[in-house]
Amino acid sequence: MAIRAAVMTEPHAPIEVWSLDDPSLEEGGILLETVASEVCGTDVHLHHGQLAGVPYPIVPGHVSVGRVLEAVGVDTDATGTPVAPGDVVTFYDVHEVCGACWHCLVAGQPNQCPNRRVYGITYSALEGPLGGWAERIYLKPGVRLLKLPEALSADDVIGGGCGLFTGFAAVERSRLQMADTVLIQGSGPVGLSAAAFAALRGAALTIVIGAPSDRLALATNLGADLTLSLETLTREERREEVLQLTGGRGADTVIEASGNPEAVTEGFDLLRDGGTYVIAGHYTDAGEIKLNPHIAINRKHAVVRGQWGTEFRHVIRALRMLAKHRDRLDFASIIGRRYGLDETGSALEDVASLRVPKAIITPQT
Repeated sequence: MAIRAAVMTEPHAPIEVWSLDDPSLEEGGILLETVASEVCGTDVHLHHGQLAGVPYPIVPGHVSVGRVLEAVGVDTDATGTPVAPGDVVTFYDVHEVCGACWHCLVAGQPNQCPNRRVYGITYSALEGPLGGWAERIYLKPGVRLLKLPEALSADDVIGGGCGLFTGFAAVERSRLQMADTVLIQGSGPVGLSAAAFAALRGAALTIVIGAPSDRLALATNLGADLTLSLETLTREERREEVLQLTGGRGADTVIEASGNPEAVTEGFDLLRDGGTYVIAGHYTDAGEIKLNPHIAINRKHAVVRGQWGTEFRHVIRALRMLAKHRDRLDFASIIGRRYGLDETGSALEDVASLRVPKAIITPQT
């Protein structure tokens, strides 16, 4: 049976709907019926040709939720939870890390493995339905599957999408302590998730800088104590507000989740002496900034950490926290609109122009 899939043939080209062959399942393979897949900033970067080594044409959609149709020799997920046809699951998009290179064995950084492949990004559409913008997704043997906790729906997970896991990872990377003042730069899915998990981790004050106003409202709903608008406040006004709230010191922890290089210079300016700055929003090369290392880093005695992508443990832990605090973490409310496979081009445009906080693809509609 053929599978309809939205295909990104090359950068800047219109999205096409192709008919792909149903895969023959190998031992350890799983076939999912796609329930929902996200459209995130990475997909926009892919369409703009801003990621290297992408084997166009591709089926985008690296974070997805599906229903198990068939599994060959697989009866549990990656945590040992039983799974069977009909169960709703998600999966870790990073695959084929070697487990034998220096990054895997010594550094403990499998997301830096040179052999890594990523669903929806580094698999060609010519290899099959290996992305979420398709009616069905083939999970190759070894893909880490996770059955959704009973408390969670597909919307809960896809509403956060990859931002849910990246924001969680950024908060973990910050090592923020209870009663810290935390400043989040950016009110997209990563920033919203970081704000939510920072509040849960015990921040005394969580501040979000961002725009537009509807996203700042979402930040408040997810746990931010204060929002500062990029549209109505100047950089100096934002600085004055943060300093006033922190006794003139600045934030203990700053998490950059905007992807805007100019945010980095402001972030250092708003960080207290001895504070920690996590830069998580620059998944792709967005350009350079002018920075004085003596003033911004050395004299400030700053701790600077990068967070590029996520690891499997972030997915597990974020979902556990989401299931426990579902009433408080309304990630489903981030979904702005649902799109069919024939509307994926419009979905990309809406995400790029900030018309929706989160666009999701529902291939069965």
